[in-house]
Amino acid sequence: MAGPQRIPIEDRIDLHAFSPKEISPLLEDYLEEASRAGFRQVRIIHGRGTGTQRQRVRSVLSRHPLVESYGDAPPEAGGWGATVAVLRARGGITAGR
Repeated sequence: MAGPQRIPIEDRIDLHAFSPKEISPLLEDYLEEASRAGFRQVRIIHGRGTGTQRQRVRSVLSRHPLVESYGDAPPEAGGWGATVAVLRARGGITAGR
């Protein structure tokens, strides 16, 4: 049996295929890997729905030390069904944060 497969990191992640309980740890890992890969901006696709996933995503982003800022994606990139996060440069993380 094969072990876990590595998925190439891109500048976006679509959360539709994941259960709500998977979102927080998955997003935290994704942000680390995206930053390590050199992305300074990423798009998190959470869908429109009731806004629960959006709130969950933004809760993670609000406390993650690699996130400089975040907001709704532009209309052509998902609007309020996606969130764009700007990541800090790897050297820009301060101790204790």
